[in-house]
Amino acid sequence: MAAIVHILNGPNLNLLGQREPDIYGHETLDDVLRACQALAADLGLEVATVQSNHEGALVDAIQAARGVAGGIIINPAAYTHTSVAILDALNAFEGRVIEVHLSNIHKRESFRHHSYVSGRADAVIAGCGVQGYDLALRHMARLLEI
Repeated sequence: MAAIVHILNGPNLNLLGQREPDIYGHETLDDVLRACQALAADLGLEVATVQSNHEGALVDAIQAARGVAGGIIINPAAYTHTSVAILDALNAFEGRVIEVHLSNIHKRESFRHHSYVSGRADAVIAGCGVQGYDLALRHMARLLEI
């Protein structure tokens, strides 16, 4: 049986490929998630995905992963810098957590330099563009000993 990994994406990632392509690139979220599904199958992982512009929906998705998923890969987007609720939900999750950011948040505006999620994450990948999801899946497979 494949290990289950939930890939969660926060606000405005539904606009990936359209919004600020000089920062976030030209690939859409659907492109990224299709690539994740293919790589996950190669790695022996099963992937479930959620994108929401609503903080509570992301908290619900994290809670739904409890007892089901071995890991969560999360790009909380703007909620990275504001959401104690997402941090609290991740702290209640028993599995592995990898935080992903398309841009290098440390080279951007100062308010983006702090991440609430990083304190819970087993790894943080930032500034690798959409390849960050590939790296996160590969590392998750290692963490889950697949």
